[in-house]
Amino acid sequence: MKCVLCGGKTVQKQVDYKELEIPFGKFKAEACEKCGESYFDEHTAEEIQQKSKQLGLFGLAKKTTVAEVGNSMAIRIPKDLASFLSLKKGVEVTLTPKSKHGLEIQA
Repeated sequence: MKCVLCGGKTVQKQVDYKELEIPFGKFKAEACEKCGESYFDEHTAEEIQQKSKQLGLFGLAKKTTVAEVGNSMAIRIPKDLASFLSLKKGVEVTLTPKSKHGLEIQA
């Protein structure tokens, strides 16, 4: 198989997989020898998705609306996402822009 990203040759091997910086373990994949991109078959992808659901990580990405509160902008964080991030009312966080379209929240 050829890598979709760089055209390099892929080989079958066990690769480490993590989601949101949480390690899931090793899974069988086709991995590119040139760029390192990994491709999972349907069965393995389902196994990874089940593990994500078990750990409560599946579906954490949410859309929300920016609101205006006084002369500030406010972003509401859904409860399941706040729980994952261990955010509670009154906790101080640091917001750091990572790009024009990305924001990091550190508690």
